Order: sequence, then structure tokens, then C-alpha cells
Amino acid sequence: MTTYTTLIVLCSLVIFSYLFDLIAGKTKIPSVLLLLFLGVALHQLVDYFSIKLFDLTTILPTLGTLGLILIVFEGALELKYSPSKNQVIKKSFMSAFFVLLFTTFSISGLIYVLTRADYYRCFINAIPFCVISSAIAIPSASNISKHKKEFIIYESSFSDILTVVLFNFMLSNSVISIGSFAKLGVELVAILILAQVACLLLLYLIGRITHHVKFFLIIALLILVYAIGQSFHLSSLIIVLALGLFFNNADQINLPWFRKHFIYHGLSLDLKQLLQLSAESAFIMRTFFFIIFGFSMDVYQLQKSTVLFIGALILFTIYFIRFVYIKLALKTDLMPELVIVPRGLISVLLYYNLPPQLRLPGVETSLLFVVILGTSIIMSLGLFFYNRRVSGREFENV
Repeated sequence: MTTYTTLIVLCSLVIFSYLFDLIAGKTKIPSVLLLLFLGVALHQLVDYFSIKLFDLTTILPTLGTLGLILIVFEGALELKYSPSKNQVIKKSFMSAFFVLLFTTFSISGLIYVLTRADYYRCFINAIPFCVISSAIAIPSASNISKHKKEFIIYESSFSDILTVVLFNFMLSNSVISIGSFAKLGVELVAILILAQVACLLLLYLIGRITHHVKFFLIIALLILVYAIGQSFHLSSLIIVLALGLFFNNADQINLPWFRKHFIYHGLSLDLKQLLQLSAESAFIMRTFFFIIFGFSMDVYQLQKSTVLFIGALILFTIYFIRFVYIKLALKTDLMPELVIVPRGLISVLLYYNLPPQLRLPGVETSLLFVVILGTSIIMSLGLFFYNRRVSGREFENV
């Protein structure tokens, strides 16, 4: 393709993504679904006209990582802490932790029964199916009540972090021992120290940089810190969440030395601009990630009954465990928490980070596509009926 043709295609995709976001706001159909279908349709067009392209899947992990960083950072920048929120933070963390463990053990058992591979490989292949995608969950929760929205933001962010910690832990420890947990403890302490240093350094830089371009520099430094941490197999997503929360709540710290060196006039305005830039950058990354993932799909694999059957079993496992946990532990209304458990960006990222020797035949991108598609459709229908019920109640109270 010529330069101008490429520019036309790229800009058209961004425009389509923007329209999909508008459609999602009206219909509650996640824009991710529309982006995936657009990618599939583009693949059919490229095949029909015999257009030669380079292997787009090579850039998927990079796009996905950037999108994940920006989405978690954006979500954290919107969270304001107060002691009254300790309960929702605790509930969301426990929910993310226990649902992740129960779902991973259940799906790994299912994969073991179906494949008869060694349990270690079954367990690590199950992990990508067990993470709540904050990339989909956070935008989807925008129109529900504030309390429930905060729960979803915290839970999906914690789910991302805990899943990455579990995934890295399993990759590094094919045999688990006391030493494995000791090493994990050291790594978590290291990442928390790195997070504190990064928070103070970046907040200091924001207040001192006078150049008209500074927010992209801050985001670049954040990505750099994340990449350095990941290169040492540390769970750097903790830094991203901590930084967003720290920035948005720094004005609540009343230590004199801190306020003197870090709090400045115009901080709130800068944070608004940083949030806007993060949101728009995340939009671009999410757009191209899901289009390329849809483009890379072999849709003919979906004709296999085994793929659909295993996908249905995984979906049943996800929602059954979610249902039981909400009933027994959260003891709250099932909706909309039951349905806001989408799989998406981070599931694909974890799958592509699996070493080839650990991947199992039958547990492939087509199965991942079915689960992502299924959770998105169920979430769309659930939110549609939930919003209708809420609107009906509001109408009756008028």
C-alpha cells in the first residue's frame, strides 16, 4: 500500500472506533466486540483482494501492553481515596483474589480432563481465561451507580495485577517450594519500593517541567519504569495503579515537607490534562489492538464443535464461580457485578507471553476468541436489562 492509502486506512479505523464508542454508549454493546468484528471483516477483504501485509501479530503484545498501562493508569487517576472507601477496596481485592484462584483451579482441572497434559501446563494455560479485563470492564461500568462503579474499577485493576503476579510466579516456578514464595515476597517488596520512588519522582517532575510538552514525557517515563520492572519479572502493573492513585490523592497528604516540595498551584489542572491525554492514548491503543486481534483470527476454527463446546464449559465455569462468590461472600445484588467479568486485552497478552513449549493444542486463540466474545455478549445483555430495570424503578419513583 502507498503512504497515503495507509494513512486513509489508519484514520478510517480511528473514526470507526469513535463511532463504535458512541454506539456502545447507546446500545450497551461493548465497542470491543465491534472492533473485533471489524478486524475479522478486514481480514476477509484482504484475502479477497489478495493484499499482502506483514505479520500483524508481531506488534500485538506491544500494543496490548501500552493499552493496558494507559487504561489502568486512566482508571486509577479517576479514583479519589477516603477512609470511607476502605471497605470497598477490601471487598474488591478479596473478590479479585479468590475468584481468580477458584476460577484458575477449576478451568485448569477442566483442561486437564480434556487434554490429559501435565497439570502445570494446564494450570498456566488456564490463567489467561481467568482475568477480568479492566480495558473492557472500566468503560462498561461508566453508567452504573458510583459505588458499584468504584468496586468494578478496583476489582478489575486488582484482577489484572494479581493475574500478572500469578502468571509470572508460575512461569518462574515449574516446581513450587517455600523458596518460591520467599522469592515472590522479595519481588513484591522491591516493586513497592520502586513504586514509591517512581511516584515521588514523577510528581516532582510534573511540578518542575516548564516545557510546553511534558505529559507525554511523564507517560513515557511511566512506561519505561514499567518495562524495566517487567524485564526483571516484577509485577510492574502495581506501579501504574499506585502512580494513578498517588497523583489523584497527593493533595490529601498533609506532611509539611511533602506539600512544600511536591504540591503546587495548578496541580489539579495538570492532572485533568494528564487524564485526558491518557484516556485518548488508551483509546488509540485499544482500537488497533482489538482490530489486529480480530484480523489475526482464523474464523474457520470457530466451525469446530470442540472449540465451541470447550468455550461454553469455560464460560459456565466463570459465571458459576462468580455467582457463588457474590452470593456467599459479597452478599449483595447479583447485578451488574455478575456480568461485568469480561475477558479481553490482558487475556490475549498473557496468551502471547506463554512460551511455545508450554502451549497446549486446542487451547489456542480461537478458544480465547470464543470466551472473549461470550463474556462480552453476556455483559452487554446483562447491562441492557439491568439499566432497563434501574430506569423503570426511577420512573416509578417520580
